[in-house]
Amino acid sequence: LSSPRQLTVEKTPAYFTSPKVPERVHGMNPGLRLLLILRDPSERVLSDYTQVFYNHVQKRKPYPSIEEFLVRDGRLNVGYKALNRSLYHVHLRNWLRFFPLRRIHIVDGDRLIRDPFPEIQKVERFLKLSPQINASNFYFNKTKGFYCLRDGGRDRCLHESKGRAHPQVDPKLLSKLHEYFHEPNKRFFELVGRTFDWH
Repeated sequence: LSSPRQLTVEKTPAYFTSPKVPERVHGMNPGLRLLLILRDPSERVLSDYTQVFYNHVQKRKPYPSIEEFLVRDGRLNVGYKALNRSLYHVHLRNWLRFFPLRRIHIVDGDRLIRDPFPEIQKVERFLKLSPQINASNFYFNKTKGFYCLRDGGRDRCLHESKGRAHPQVDPKLLSKLHEYFHEPNKRFFELVGRTFDWH
C-alpha cells in the first residue's frame, strides 16, 4: 500500500511488449509517469538469449546456439521472439495510444551502463524529485565489470544474472542483425524525436 504523498515505483520488462498492458495501466491511473529503459536492439537480442541460455545451464539442460535461433534457411529468422521484442517502435506506438510522449521518459540503457549518474539525474528531473543521488553513489565494480550503487554505507549491485558475457556471434550474422534493425530504429527515432548510438 502507498500513502497519497508517496511516490510508488513498480517495474517489469514484460509490460513494454505486452499489447494489453497500456490500456490497463491507463485505466488504473492515466496520470502515471512511465520510465522506459532501452538499449541497442541488437545487444538486447544477445542479452535475451544469454539470460535464457544461463537459465538452462543452471538446470543442466542443453540449449541451442544463438545461430540456431537467429538463422532459418540461411536467412535471419524474423519469427524469433527476441527480435520482435526489440522492434521498439511497434511497442511504443501501442503505449502512445494511451499516454502522451511527455509522460514517457526513455532512459538510454547503454549510457546507463557506461555512466549511470547523468541518466539517473534525468530520471529524477522527470519524476520531479529533489536530487537525492550524486556521483559518489556509484562505483565501478571491476569484478562484475559494471557500476554498482553505494547507499548509506551499503553496496548494492545488480544480481549475478546481469552483466554476463554475450555469446560470440559470427560478424556476418551480427551485420545482418544491425541491418535488420536499421529501418525499425529509424522509425523509433522519428517517433520519439531523438536518436541513440545504435547501428
